[in-house]
Amino acid sequence: MGLGGENKEEKSAIKIQAWWRGTLVRRTLLHAALRAWVIQGWWRLVLARRLEGNRRATLITSTKRVWAVVKLQSLVRRWRIHWRYLQVLYAIYLLQCHWQRQSCRTCALLRAHCEVTATHLQFHIEVINP
Repeated sequence: MGLGGENKEEKSAIKIQAWWRGTLVRRTLLHAALRAWVIQGWWRLVLARRLEGNRRATLITSTKRVWAVVKLQSLVRRWRIHWRYLQVLYAIYLLQCHWQRQSCRTCALLRAHCEVTATHLQFHIEVINP
């Protein structure tokens, strides 16, 4: 039993050592896998935050561009309406000058009404005989 028992004990010791080493390797691999999983989760969070930041920056840029276009359109519309208004004022001025030069100034009066709509300017002139 001396030689056979030692051999059996040696085999048992080798099995126990192999099991222990396997357990240590599995534990090390498990810890490494958990660490990799934590790092991957953190990296996904970083990428999501970057993507959200890029989306927000794109939204702000496009909003500023749209605002600039709307502002420019508003200024052009305002300029066009102002130009039409000046044309009407000039027409009124010409009519008044022409009317005042007529020989019978007291024979009739001018009554004017101006209406501004979204698309155009309406102007009505009435000649009233007293």
